[in-house]
Amino acid sequence: MTELLRQALAECESVSAVARATGLKRQSLMKFMRGEQSLRLDLADRVAQHFALVTFRQQKGNRQ
Repeated sequence: MTELLRQALAECESVSAVARATGLKRQSLMKFMRGEQSLRLDLADRVAQHFALVTFRQQKGNRQ
């Protein structure tokens, strides 16, 4: 999933626009793209939702 998110960010028109839409800092997204930092699962989920990718959701009482 990490590589899929990095690819989507690399191919998008504006990382700044993704940052605004997801509520993440542009700097954090840039560091993620360069492999300098990872994204917490909830933040990765926001980015995945922005790009209409698969999202991770843990349902209460449903651990797999």
